[in-house]
Amino acid sequence: MSTSTSSYYLPEPSHWPILGSIGLFSVFAGAALWLNKAGVGPMVMGIGLTIFVYMLFGWFGTVIRESEAGIFNKQVDISFRWGMFWFIVSEVMFFAAFFGALFYARVLAVPWLGGAGSEFSTHQFLWPEFSPSWPMSVMPDPSTFSAYKEVIPAFGVPALNTAILLSSGGTVTIAHWALKRNNRSALCWWLFATLSLGFLFVGLQAMEYAHAYSELGLTLKSGIYGTTFFMLTGFHGLHVTIGATMLTVIWLRSVSGHFKPDHHFGFEAVAWYWHFVDVVWLGLFVFVYWL
Repeated sequence: MSTSTSSYYLPEPSHWPILGSIGLFSVFAGAALWLNKAGVGPMVMGIGLTIFVYMLFGWFGTVIRESEAGIFNKQVDISFRWGMFWFIVSEVMFFAAFFGALFYARVLAVPWLGGAGSEFSTHQFLWPEFSPSWPMSVMPDPSTFSAYKEVIPAFGVPALNTAILLSSGGTVTIAHWALKRNNRSALCWWLFATLSLGFLFVGLQAMEYAHAYSELGLTLKSGIYGTTFFMLTGFHGLHVTIGATMLTVIWLRSVSGHFKPDHHFGFEAVAWYWHFVDVVWLGLFVFVYWL
């Protein structure tokens, strides 16, 4: 990053924002059409995803070239940091909403259906035979949802995945230390270890999902437990996949010699995001799998 000038940096006019907007609109329009069984839905969604991915490569490529050309100044670095900060704040709110849904179902709604507190009439008139428990394997209306055999135990694959993600948080921190000491070899090797652990996590979670569907009968149709389980762990798995992909890009840039000890916010932004998914997983392990 060039700090030789304190002038205000004004980027060139870009077509990438409007192209990204078109791609995202097409993705959501295609998804809506698909859900409503319109034949063109998958095609529209696929076109939208293609446009969006093309935009990501083009826009980030432009930013990388500008960064390597040294035309950014301190003002741009600060704007990038605030942008990433608020992005992570929005992600915190995203997961807070889903954890809130889990709390509401587990602590309030399910006990109410069982007649807890002042909701005795709800239990008496709707489902008098229902006995509340969590995980909720007995449904108030068995004709609507499918029961599952058992839930995934915490101290199996989830515990292993916890160790993997916590280890990856350590390896990315070591990579950062290596970068600040201008040790490029160590940087690349520790980054490669981090992204490998990330993709290992995703692979193990995919195996866990296959086991849940095929052998445990735990699906999205398994009542409120099934829906909250897959909603929380599924969105987190998507974020880990995105984070591991980001780490792969940063690793390729590191191999190409793009980062310097005093010029590496691209690395820092991805590290922030990776630590965020680590922390979210700890909450998932405790409140979804363990307690």
